[in-house]
Amino acid sequence: MPIIVNVDVMLAKRKMTSGELAEKVGITQANLSILKTGKARAIRFSTLDALCNALDCQPGDILEYRQD
Repeated sequence: MPIIVNVDVMLAKRKMTSGELAEKVGITQANLSILKTGKARAIRFSTLDALCNALDCQPGDILEYRQD
């Protein structure tokens, strides 16, 4: 899929663990893992909003489009 999820990159930049992020966003670690590995088929705007808020970033910092 040409949509790349860069949650790992943002976690490293913010020196935050997946557990901390999941707690701040209000999702399970399992769902965060699905998102991080690129296996998610969709993301709610409310979740994207919470991720951006917790990571102090823009949606474009998390989501990236790459042509195959």
